[in-house]
Amino acid sequence: MASFPAVRSGRKLTINLTQARRISDLTITRTGKPILRLQGGRSSLGGHTATVFGATGQLGRYIVNRLARQGCSVVVPYREEMAKRHLKVSGDLGRVSFIEYDLRNTESIEASVRHSDVVYNLIGRNYPTKNFSLEDVHVEGTERICEAVAKYDVDRYIHVSSYNADPNSTSDFFATKGRGEQVARSIFPETTIVRPAPMFGFEDNLLIRLAGVTNVFTSNNMQERYWPVHSIDVGQALELMLYDDNTAGQTFELYGPQNYSTQEIAELVDREIYKKRRHINVPKAILKPVAGLLNRVLWWPILSAEDVDREFIDQEIDETAKTFEDLGIKPGEISNFTYHYLQGWRSSAHYDLPPSTEKELREDRKYIHVTDD
Repeated sequence: MASFPAVRSGRKLTINLTQARRISDLTITRTGKPILRLQGGRSSLGGHTATVFGATGQLGRYIVNRLARQGCSVVVPYREEMAKRHLKVSGDLGRVSFIEYDLRNTESIEASVRHSDVVYNLIGRNYPTKNFSLEDVHVEGTERICEAVAKYDVDRYIHVSSYNADPNSTSDFFATKGRGEQVARSIFPETTIVRPAPMFGFEDNLLIRLAGVTNVFTSNNMQERYWPVHSIDVGQALELMLYDDNTAGQTFELYGPQNYSTQEIAELVDREIYKKRRHINVPKAILKPVAGLLNRVLWWPILSAEDVDREFIDQEIDETAKTFEDLGIKPGEISNFTYHYLQGWRSSAHYDLPPSTEKELREDRKYIHVTDD
């Protein structure tokens, strides 16, 4: 009788070991490299080695976190020591590595990609600075990164561009983004191009900007229209592209489910923070040169001439490009997240009030027949 438990224990041990071996998935990449893909968590050993340029920006934290918590090794090239600290805890000990680089230094770029099998380029600048023009960042910087990717035969290169990227655009931002795409495809034809719409989330340049007191001047009465997209959804899409080799050489337009004007989003923001932000319309002929001058004089981000140009350009969707639907993702709608991201902009008198969304207002009207409005 005493031998039966031992037999049962041995059988259980055999089954468990067999299951553990099945969890590992040895995958042969596009260039013939073996990759051990794991279904484990952040403490897993194996997986891809990814380099994420521009990881210290708004979108970077979401893709670094998603890769690192799957057991991937992530290399984060950085320029400023203080800007990358929060990424250290995105993965387990030793899984997130940092290397200082300069966009004009080819050797530092090559050192960042030589051991990786996927490279993400999230580098972008909304306005020119005294050190870098938009051409320097979006075109020449892309060229150096792509040459390094091609030199070391990296499996995948995923290039994050912008909506409305077009070499012939009247906006320097959109034009340089379009030329950057052309450079990437000419050097590395298997480039996956991603064009996200204006993104919202923590530390974004949309909801937070509209909630702030310094966002006063506009030039087109805030009438430009686009499909705002959640930065978390874009991060999820970038992760899925790594595991799907069919996305190589494809172009993706990533945008939200509903079209808004900036004025309509500003109304959502004002309703959520229980404040009325003032917006003064100034003719483009006046505001653009003034914004360009201030952008050169002040060291902190402020309205730029490029921002004024983009106010007059609505988002256009490339119907030939793939979307979230091709990745099996249902993007979030901005009105469902305003409370989450804007509660901190309320005064103490309204801080604990529930979300002021259209859905809740409709629910209130079902049961409360006398309302203030």
